[in-house]
Amino acid sequence: MIKIKIKTGDQVKVLSGDDKGSEGKVVKIFRSKNLAIVEGINMVKKHNKPSSQNPKGGITEQEAAIHISNLSLLTSKGETTRVGFKNIDGKKSRVALKSDEII
Repeated sequence: MIKIKIKTGDQVKVLSGDDKGSEGKVVKIFRSKNLAIVEGINMVKKHNKPSSQNPKGGITEQEAAIHISNLSLLTSKGETTRVGFKNIDGKKSRVALKSDEII
């Protein structure tokens, strides 16, 4: 299992796949499978059976998970970067390796 350096709420850019180049906010991370759901990215159609909440059923669009290796963190300037860790004032902080800014 790889160490996941992206957290919920981070702005990320998709590096490969159908949505390559698009940016979005991480909604949820599945640590055991190394997957993340990004807002508005990797949309799939889901067929729903009729239920009491949705009596007609139908087809809805929702986000599907993307592998963590296909995502890159964005800095405040909007450029992609890798993530490192540094001890700052005795606390472990995430740092953008490209610009040395604290995330």
